[in-house]
Amino acid sequence: MCGIGGFMTRDGGTPPARMLVEMLRALGHRGPDGEGRYLAGGLGMVHTRLAIIDLETGDQPFYEPEGAALVANGEIYNYLELRESLGDAPMQSKSDCEPALFLYRKFGVSYVDKLRGMYAIALYDPREDRLLLSRDPFGIKPLYYAEIEHGLLFASEPTALIATGLITPVMHLDAADELLQLQFTTGRDTVFEGIKRVLPGETLEVVRGRIVNRHRRRALPQTGIREWDEAGALAELDRVLLESVEIHQRADVPYGLFLSGGIDSSVLLACMAKLNEQPVMAFTAGFSGTGVQDERAHARMLAKHVGASHVEVEVGEEDFWTLLPKIASFVDDPTADYAIVPTYKLAAEAAKELKVVLCGEGGDELFAGYGRYRSVLRPLWLGGRTMRPRGFMDGMGVLRDESPNWRDGIVAAESRTSTTGQTRLQRAQAVDCEDWLPNDLLIKIDRCLMAHGLEGRTPLLDPEVARFAYTLPDRFKISGPRGRGKYLLRRWLQLNLPGAEPFAPKRGFTVPVGEWISARADRLAPLVAAQPGIVELCKPEGVIALFRSLSGRRQRGREGRAAWMLLFYALWHQAHIVQSRPAGDVFDSLA
Repeated sequence: MCGIGGFMTRDGGTPPARMLVEMLRALGHRGPDGEGRYLAGGLGMVHTRLAIIDLETGDQPFYEPEGAALVANGEIYNYLELRESLGDAPMQSKSDCEPALFLYRKFGVSYVDKLRGMYAIALYDPREDRLLLSRDPFGIKPLYYAEIEHGLLFASEPTALIATGLITPVMHLDAADELLQLQFTTGRDTVFEGIKRVLPGETLEVVRGRIVNRHRRRALPQTGIREWDEAGALAELDRVLLESVEIHQRADVPYGLFLSGGIDSSVLLACMAKLNEQPVMAFTAGFSGTGVQDERAHARMLAKHVGASHVEVEVGEEDFWTLLPKIASFVDDPTADYAIVPTYKLAAEAAKELKVVLCGEGGDELFAGYGRYRSVLRPLWLGGRTMRPRGFMDGMGVLRDESPNWRDGIVAAESRTSTTGQTRLQRAQAVDCEDWLPNDLLIKIDRCLMAHGLEGRTPLLDPEVARFAYTLPDRFKISGPRGRGKYLLRRWLQLNLPGAEPFAPKRGFTVPVGEWISARADRLAPLVAAQPGIVELCKPEGVIALFRSLSGRRQRGREGRAAWMLLFYALWHQAHIVQSRPAGDVFDSLA
């Protein structure tokens, strides 16, 4: 992974050098191995490099013979195929983002349709005086922009835009309400007024600092269901899985795996064990002495079965109180996903040995693993319901505004992703791939790993895997007497790693944040309620009552989740709106 940023002025004037330096400094953690700059006419671009492939000659910007220049954060996995199709066009290096320049010269704006991989690209053509900002279809790589009076700013993180001094961090209050209800925000708008996301699969055309056109490449196929018998489907699944994992392992540095012991990461473990002669290095987080399931024993057994080198990482209550302010400061586009805590610590441990980690994100969305998908399939009179009908704060007596407007983003996503011929299950999967996946899970992975100079790769979020998985009949996704999700993936795992016991009842992954908060709820209550960000959105007396209701309770339920959301948001607001650097643990920071 890397960091990119830049500024295109409206009057063609040279962007201030100081501004580019501040962008580089803000993006430094994303690329500690080097930096590059580009300055021509009214455009300045910067790049910070995390060296993964082509360690000696992969520095950016890249150039092509007719003068176009590119900075990118990404990996392209059909590199050899692209080189073949481009013939003898001269290239500076073997770096896999460079062919994008030559594809642009051949295909224009639609060059991204030829790319297989994860990327955020800024490509400038001085002949057209045109800047293209492109993001991969699943939104694995982040990219943000802000239109201001003097031009257009762009960067891998909102923090880098704010660091220029041209953007003031002001809360977008509707997005903040949405965050507290959903744990993430939807669509183009972020929680910062004026800072927007380049949508997954989108390419923006920018001329003289103004967006003049937008193009969108969809992550999911627009074709209907493809019929298979089970043997044929398993054979094709085997092919696409092994191919995707093999190309996602491409690196000139050590790589490994985050192994939770669940279906998705176990599938990746089985594939990596087949493809590697050396033992796979796998990292698993666990929570001792709590009421949640500790997955380390199961993961340890699987690692031993395939001969993997297994590293177990304890995540304890002290980690929670100590690390949370730092985590909130890194997650500038906030996701209040409690899995962010173990992910951050896993990344810190993995970074001591590796520079690349494979992760199982995308399996639930593409193969229908979530329980909410089963509910979507049921008619209303049998307990069926729409996606996310209830917010985390509904009925808690906490929010000043309890209107249902926070669902507007979900409704818009349902409209954008609806096409003819979809099943109800496919519609639900498409909605999750539109917002939940890029704006929660992938932000979590990106910021936690980038904080430690670690690149995350997601083999299940691959165009070939998606083309196969999304078009499977519903019966290969949700099936069996209990209507379990990921049926075909479980069957594949049953054949290839039977020790995983993929059809045995298992509890879903969770983090004991409710337990940890309830143990100190009385102390937290007045501290959280007094935070500026909380006062702006919430009733302080309702916040205090919520936290105190948890004190000493064994069953925390929705109240524990709501308290976690408020605590995370209070720390996030302090770091990014008040702009107070984290100092000490949670209590020091709040005080």
